[in-house]
Amino acid sequence: MSDSTTTVGSSVATAAAAAHMEDLRFGVTDYSIFILMLSVSAGIGVYFGFYSKSKNTTDEYLRGGKKMQALPIAISLVSSQLSGVAIMSVPAENYTYGFNFIFSVLAMLPTIPILIYIIVPVFYDNNVVNCYEYLEMRFNKRTRQFVTLTFILNQFLMLPVYMFIPSLAFSQVTGVNIHLINVVVSSICVFYTMLGGIKAVVWTDVVQGGVMLISVIMVAVLGTMQTGGLTTVLNYASEGGRMNFDFRLDPRIRVTVWNALSSGLLLWTGKIGLDQSCVQRIVSLPSFSEAKKSLIVAGIGFLIIMFLNCFAGIIMFARYFGCDPMLAGLVSKPDKMMPFFIQDIMGNLPGMPGLFISCVFSASLSSLSAHLNSLAGVVYFDYIKPHIRHTEARANGCMKLVVVGMGVYCIVGGIIVQRFNSILQVMWTVTGINMGAVVGVFLLGMFVPRVNGKVAMSSIIFSVLAMLWIIINGQMNIKAGLVKYEVLPNSLDQCEARGLDAIFNAINHTTTTPATTAVPLPTNVTTAFDSNREFSVYDISFYWYKMLGAILIFVCAVPLSYIWRPDKNDKQNPKLYSPFVRNMLNVSDPEVELEELPLKEPLNKTDQQENGAA
Repeated sequence: MSDSTTTVGSSVATAAAAAHMEDLRFGVTDYSIFILMLSVSAGIGVYFGFYSKSKNTTDEYLRGGKKMQALPIAISLVSSQLSGVAIMSVPAENYTYGFNFIFSVLAMLPTIPILIYIIVPVFYDNNVVNCYEYLEMRFNKRTRQFVTLTFILNQFLMLPVYMFIPSLAFSQVTGVNIHLINVVVSSICVFYTMLGGIKAVVWTDVVQGGVMLISVIMVAVLGTMQTGGLTTVLNYASEGGRMNFDFRLDPRIRVTVWNALSSGLLLWTGKIGLDQSCVQRIVSLPSFSEAKKSLIVAGIGFLIIMFLNCFAGIIMFARYFGCDPMLAGLVSKPDKMMPFFIQDIMGNLPGMPGLFISCVFSASLSSLSAHLNSLAGVVYFDYIKPHIRHTEARANGCMKLVVVGMGVYCIVGGIIVQRFNSILQVMWTVTGINMGAVVGVFLLGMFVPRVNGKVAMSSIIFSVLAMLWIIINGQMNIKAGLVKYEVLPNSLDQCEARGLDAIFNAINHTTTTPATTAVPLPTNVTTAFDSNREFSVYDISFYWYKMLGAILIFVCAVPLSYIWRPDKNDKQNPKLYSPFVRNMLNVSDPEVELEELPLKEPLNKTDQQENGAA
């Protein structure tokens, strides 16, 4: 299959592909919708920056004065999880490797109860503003600083990706230079984030979330209709192997039900419950009951949008079943399939391509703005405030400078991101270095009272270094051809029968290019669906990285906790543990014991005596 793919792909002349792509262009209506979306986002920033009557304090900038409402926060949480990577790369993942990825989305179902009953109550009970404060309360300052450092490094790696993906989509359908788009849109995002703080971030997320919801529904409905209906979509997807769910336990298989579920569980727990960009919004609500409502609504919204987004990849495959634009040379890589698909099914409807590109940009702007705002707070309070004389004005000025600096970095970083082949795989791999360790150490603190700061710090370092070693060697195996993720097969033999004239004409108007000498590949290879190599941990799928990182935390910490035992003189604060763990501890809360109980019990007895006398 790979040989025929190479032959057909190489026989397609670039000029022919470019000629047919000329039809895939924005109109005046599309540009108007896109500019309107950016203008509304910038306008919200101007309003909260200059006209809102809020106080100019760090609490207002980072938490909205703790007066935010549940529904806007819920929409903001959904929007920030749906980056351009989700809108562009998730359909591409389902198009090329099948529908198993949906199980990473369904992992949100157990994630929300975990957040509501295990993690978020701890933050509210301890009045945590920065989730990394908890690590200092529970363990020590070094643990907090190390995890904070991994958060900052993650932002440096991921923020350029969030912004580059929509620029890629816009360039695909307009022909405008990709880096010019990156500069303009990143600047607008930095502008409203810098001026308006968390309120601007949340309310732009609400607007952008509406754009995303409308867009994914339109894509699903129009795509299904033009493919021939839901039954046709499912039949073509089944025939093409896209609906085959893989329950095998071999960890080397690229995506299975099990690694998608486990990876999704760790990802959403880490992103929503233990990442400052989301925790900052959750704790900006006035009470835990409001936070609970917000998380439930966010979970439902996320499942709806992400299911439609995953299914868009299946619809896209059904549309091009037997007539693959990538094999025809019209699309260079999977991450560019979605813009091509949108122009194919919606290009004749005024404004629809503009709405979709606005959707992609909305997703990325919401992620970028949330991460910029939270990153500014973390950098200031952890790395700048200890070294300067703190004032509210100086703090806000420093945080705004951090936002601007990171915005410039995102623009420059786009040059590197352009070279990546699968953005989703890159994102999952990069976050696999430390996300499992971060989730693991938080759960360690909330579940295992005997673990102290020295044990926690040692466990994080062990997990991060071990995962870094595994991932580097895994990438070396990929580069050496020992791991090769070939996509599920498609063909070009049904283009004429299915009326896909643009692709059919592109094939017929090509001239065959001279064959090139193929580089010999190893005979023993781990593919996306099988392996004939001896088992090696370096060959495991990147979907397992997060779970493995979390497991390594406990593998290291539990034995060490019996070597470096906790000091018997250290008083345990029950509020630092998850609610059901507190019930198993024989330690009473001093505040409850000394303040609440003496007040409540005598009053109740007195009331009973008075009632009896009456």
